[in-house]
Amino acid sequence: MVAFILWVLLLVVCWPVAVLVLFAYPLVWLLLLPFRVLGIAVDGVLALLRAILLFPVRLLAGPRAVRG
Repeated sequence: MVAFILWVLLLVVCWPVAVLVLFAYPLVWLLLLPFRVLGIAVDGVLALLRAILLFPVRLLAGPRAVRG
């Protein structure tokens, strides 16, 4: 909602820039999409490494120490 209000304010102050932002936003979103996918993949790999490294600790701790 805040982004929309800022865009409307920009539209009132300088409408050519607001129109440019309106058309540029989807292009920027498409350019940044691979970095989001890469971030999700790196997060998954780090979670897997954490699970592998902490597995012996979870085995030694027993069933009472296991937390979700």
